[in-house]
Amino acid sequence: MNQKVSDFLRKAGSRATDYRGSTSRKVAKGMLAGIIVLLLGALGLELGNVDFDLGSILSGNSVSDSKIMRDERGNLERTNEGGFVTKVLRDKEGKAVPEGTPGAKYTDEYNCEDFGTRGEAQMFFTNAGGIGNDTNRLDGDKDGEACESLSQK
Repeated sequence: MNQKVSDFLRKAGSRATDYRGSTSRKVAKGMLAGIIVLLLGALGLELGNVDFDLGSILSGNSVSDSKIMRDERGNLERTNEGGFVTKVLRDKEGKAVPEGTPGAKYTDEYNCEDFGTRGEAQMFFTNAGGIGNDTNRLDGDKDGEACESLSQK
């Protein structure tokens, strides 16, 4: 690199990290740095084809449980009610559980065949979000009753 370019880059770098001067200059530089960090983070998520449901994170779910699922064409998956489909590990009662819990599967992996009775399926369905979050379509006719083909016991 020639000397003029090298000097220019050194001076520009020095000015960019120089927080002397007025308060408004310091605030402006801090805001600009924050915006740059946010944009770089967004670019990384976009390049990685990763999205997170902020509502899920704010309601107490972990970031990994709030990752939004995508269909085979790369589109964000939504429930019938318009919410995002996130990857949450659940036990057979529908409670969110940590990774490594024996017998647990992701919410969208459960089917009516996974339950012995309609009561078990209904408990899972209710705890996993009911009609508004029926990612597995346990309630095909959307009447609030899960796996109606199973026995009542």
